[in-house]
Amino acid sequence: MHSTLKEHGVIREETSGVVLFVGQVVNPLLLALKPAFKETIENAYRSAVGHVDFRNQSNVAREAVNAWAEEKTNGVIQNLLSPGSVTSKTMLILANALYFKGAWDSSFDPFRTQVRHFFLLNGSSVRVPFMTSSKDQFALAFDDFKVLKLPYQTGQDTRAFSMYFFLPNARDGLRVLVEKFGSISGFIEHHTPRQRVEMGDFRLPKFKISFDFEASEFFKGQGLVLPFEGGLTEMVDSQLGISLFIHKAFVEVDEKGTKAAAAVSCHVTSVGFSMSKPVDVFDFVADHPFLFVIREDISGVVLFVGQVVNPLLSV
Repeated sequence: MHSTLKEHGVIREETSGVVLFVGQVVNPLLLALKPAFKETIENAYRSAVGHVDFRNQSNVAREAVNAWAEEKTNGVIQNLLSPGSVTSKTMLILANALYFKGAWDSSFDPFRTQVRHFFLLNGSSVRVPFMTSSKDQFALAFDDFKVLKLPYQTGQDTRAFSMYFFLPNARDGLRVLVEKFGSISGFIEHHTPRQRVEMGDFRLPKFKISFDFEASEFFKGQGLVLPFEGGLTEMVDSQLGISLFIHKAFVEVDEKGTKAAAAVSCHVTSVGFSMSKPVDVFDFVADHPFLFVIREDISGVVLFVGQVVNPLLSV
């Protein structure tokens, strides 16, 4: 992911990077990064390569990675690595962090925010604050879902970020929508609103979600098995494989804009399109589970993807 963001100029060194802590392990194996890989990390990514004695100072390594992730995400991602996750058998940690904070191009008036019902997948509902606006918005309607695009304010450079909300028509339609999103090539590009439309009933919930999970089995299930079976040959000469892949993310949406961050840590040990429907006045009431995307529109690079099933729930 980092190389893609870097290549397209989406990220800057001060807000994202890669840090590696290389373990000093007992003989006869002495782990050393290949010169070409080390040079790429230091020069192309302007990132750090540090040495830690995992055998005797595993907790020091864990705390160092946590401090780095917290710094790179402006304090949003804390305790990326839990106690006990780094042990004397750990030989390499690859950590990546990305922080994003954007102000809406057209902010919401907080005095118009009202508490309404948000309907959950189990049929119940919770009461959450909904933002609204009478301004025209970028929106499109398709057969079984709607798309809303909220641009962020642009800076001095050429980057243009937006947040997309994919709302199924059915209250329980999120699963089908996610399947389409993941299986259709170019889904976002082919369902991107290009023009502003007059809004009718427009409500968007404020939400703050954070989650973390161990992603090794997920990637294996998607067919990505080589890195877990000693396939890190571009890094080192030894037969090393990823033993733990931790992902932690945070996204907050309110009247001013979005704050989002994600951090990833890998532990290594030996081893057909819908057609849009024209409308005169557009209703977009996100009062049931939906999908969201934060994207840089010039390059098309996606920074964050997530689902909101309960705006009050932090997983």
